[in-house]
Amino acid sequence: MRAMTRIKALIKKEFLAIFKDPQNRAIILIPPILQLVVFAHAITLEVLNIDISILDYSKSYYSRELISKFQASKWFRKIHFANNLEDIKNSINLKSSQMALVIQNDFHKNINSQKTSDILVILDGRQTNSAGIISNYANQIIANYNFELEKKFNIKKPNINIIIRNWYNPNIDYKWFLTVSLIVLLSLSLGIILSALSIARERELGTFNQLLVSPLNRDEILISKTIPPLLVAFFSTMIITFIVSEFFKIPFSGSIFLYALSTFISMFSIIGVGLFISSLSYTQQQAILGVFVFQTPAVLLSGFVSPIEDMPLFFQYLSMLNPLRYYMLINKGIYFKNMDFNTVFLNLIPLILIAFLTLGVARWSFKRQAD
Repeated sequence: MRAMTRIKALIKKEFLAIFKDPQNRAIILIPPILQLVVFAHAITLEVLNIDISILDYSKSYYSRELISKFQASKWFRKIHFANNLEDIKNSINLKSSQMALVIQNDFHKNINSQKTSDILVILDGRQTNSAGIISNYANQIIANYNFELEKKFNIKKPNINIIIRNWYNPNIDYKWFLTVSLIVLLSLSLGIILSALSIARERELGTFNQLLVSPLNRDEILISKTIPPLLVAFFSTMIITFIVSEFFKIPFSGSIFLYALSTFISMFSIIGVGLFISSLSYTQQQAILGVFVFQTPAVLLSGFVSPIEDMPLFFQYLSMLNPLRYYMLINKGIYFKNMDFNTVFLNLIPLILIAFLTLGVARWSFKRQAD
């Protein structure tokens, strides 16, 4: 009986501890609602708003009819007409197109003579799941058009043969996409948790005030809190990359120097977010909850689960504030296709801005606490 009384008292104490603090009440109510909204819109197994490049060597009635089928489809958004294969290559490289269609110059002639005509479908294999889905869309549209031709010419064999080519991941090996993406996710987890606990731990132990009244200025405190997690996260990421290349046998295509530079800057941005969370937290528990609130939506808005292009416009704009979006793009771009320096640099600029913004807020919080 006494044991039951003590248990009831402890349960009552825990409920009071959870609901008495306004911050805890906000953590209980607000993040699940926000995450529900983000998850519902960001996670989708349907690929929409697909941009496609078409190289039409035939320029005939039948090729225009086939192109019109893609234009009328709900899945495809914009059609870019390429002049040559180099245009196709550039559009896939820069991700301005997720698929390319090449119609041979004998397309019209073969259909009229009831011979088989080849159509080349090129897909961006870096996004494995999306490539498979887009391939199914293209197959369905071409198969329907092929059926129309069969009825028109009253033949029993197909007129169109679809040739699928998956660039950067020829066999659509899901392990390639998943493993390289895991480099980014593991780097995020390590970097953000190390930095998020840094200041919160000091505050919880009561030693942060001692730092503020010490001869150290705010910049020195910020640097001392930034460098250790930055270096640990950076070298851990490079070790993980080495393991992925050597043990999982996933070929590394780009410049190791450019990869290391972009990884360092990306880690700098993630550490900034972690210190921003830590500067707003008074206990390690709050810091961990803050990491969870940020990390899950950041992963969803990075393009890892679903392509960013398929999200509602609001979430596409929101993802621009997400450092993981740029890091994911750079990491896979350098790893799989030797992304050039100019493209990498354009994606590093937002990461640098996010880092200075978040670290600036953390520095400001030191001044506020000191005052």
